[in-house]
Amino acid sequence: MQEVYEYLKSAKTFYLATAEGDQPRVRPFGAVVLFEGKLYILTGKAKAVSKQLHANPKAEICACKDGTWLRVSGELVPDERTAPQTCMLDSYPALRSMYSENDGNIEMLYLRDATAVFSSFTAPPRTVKF
Repeated sequence: MQEVYEYLKSAKTFYLATAEGDQPRVRPFGAVVLFEGKLYILTGKAKAVSKQLHANPKAEICACKDGTWLRVSGELVPDERTAPQTCMLDSYPALRSMYSENDGNIEMLYLRDATAVFSSFTAPPRTVKF
């Protein structure tokens, strides 16, 4: 999981795919933290992505850098505790202009039953599960 986290951090932008009924939805994200042994992302409860994940928690993240790419699939599980929110907001202070631990809108989601596949054009894929 540490390697997945470091890859996503260094890529700076990664893409989250969800489903809305039978329509795939993809959007860029850039904030990720490791907290208590789990990989977290953040969104707003009012956003469509939150509603999509509550209807179907299966998701996939994709990032690329330096001729390699990473795909991570699994379930994104909400965590309502304040501690992961604070960790994320402390790690990305610019997010505090949009979110607060007390705003009722911040949604922290961690990956569960995840499979990460590191790929490139020059090496065989390598799979990590967490």
